[in-house]
Amino acid sequence: MKDKIRSLADQIHGKAVAWRRHLHQNPELSFHEYETSAFVKGELDQLGIPYTPMADTGVVALIHGEQPSDKVVALRADMDALPITEVEGRAYGSKNVGVMHACGHDVHTASLLGTAHILQSLKADFGGTVKLIFQPGEERLPGGASLMIKAGALQNPKPQAVIGQHVMPLIPVGKVGFRGGKYMASTDELYVTVSGQGGHGAQPQQNIDPVVITAHIIIALQQVVSRFADPKIPSVLSFGKVIANGATNVIPDTVYLEGTFRTFDEEWRKEAHGRMVKMAMGIAESMGGSCDFEVRSGYPFLVNEEKLTAEIRGYAEDFLGKENVVDLDLWLAAEDFAYYSQVADACFYRLGTRNEAKGITSAVHTPTFDIDEHALALSTGLMAYITLRRLTG
Repeated sequence: MKDKIRSLADQIHGKAVAWRRHLHQNPELSFHEYETSAFVKGELDQLGIPYTPMADTGVVALIHGEQPSDKVVALRADMDALPITEVEGRAYGSKNVGVMHACGHDVHTASLLGTAHILQSLKADFGGTVKLIFQPGEERLPGGASLMIKAGALQNPKPQAVIGQHVMPLIPVGKVGFRGGKYMASTDELYVTVSGQGGHGAQPQQNIDPVVITAHIIIALQQVVSRFADPKIPSVLSFGKVIANGATNVIPDTVYLEGTFRTFDEEWRKEAHGRMVKMAMGIAESMGGSCDFEVRSGYPFLVNEEKLTAEIRGYAEDFLGKENVVDLDLWLAAEDFAYYSQVADACFYRLGTRNEAKGITSAVHTPTFDIDEHALALSTGLMAYITLRRLTG
């Protein structure tokens, strides 16, 4: 079976590259993946795979094996792009100005189409059902995964496992990475407005300076992580946007902040929200101002079910060789695949796309991000092999 899958993956590699390049040239932002969704449906039609539209631009397709079995495996790919302007000069560069597949979702979608191609051609050799989840809106709250789950993506039939893969430019092409247990952090967005009374910078005694109040708040809030969090629970609090629209001699009335809070424990996450709000409001009030502090709860932390992940890692080692399977560290980035991992046994692994000899080293979410497209032969074949081993094991 391994040799047959490898052969099929090699045969469709050219198609997978073409799919990826088409998607890369035509990126669409979160929850606006209309052309992408239509493209996926068109390819599924050609393969004879039935599907159901879901959550507006989402698609859920089913491949039924012809052998008797009630096992179900779900495979997920996200489809949305980012509001980033791609570097110029690429033959397959984005045609949509200001929008780019800078996180590899074009790779994920093309890979799942390739995996579907392989599994559809082998359906006489296995039993059970493969559920293909083409998901919108991974990059934007509330996360397309949450909407797909609410719409029934994990029902009728219910999968025993949900599997996803994601590009990783830190890992060389030809390799994949796994981590059992907690892997990626929860993420919350913080929106803060500090209000005072503005005026002339030369007469601070007549003003309530929201800039100074904000400075105290930013520094004090770091205690939430350094003094209130259990040191065994990784946590991050960062503010990346501060707007005090005054001048060299003008104290503004308000200061606006945006930040993020990330961690790996839901009880502590909720406690931290309360501490941040109480502390910021208290500081502002004590200095004569006021503070509006909004916490927009985002994705939960992502946990790879230990037994399932160990099993899938073993399949990967069997398919690629142990030397091509590496360990992953905890990562404080976030992924809405976490929603699947909170309600089902799940495994989210990393696909190596780096090639230093070709200069392909840029991180995701950058204008220069790219992949070594040889990864598309591995990504399609490995996911097909993992799926068949799950269904036939």
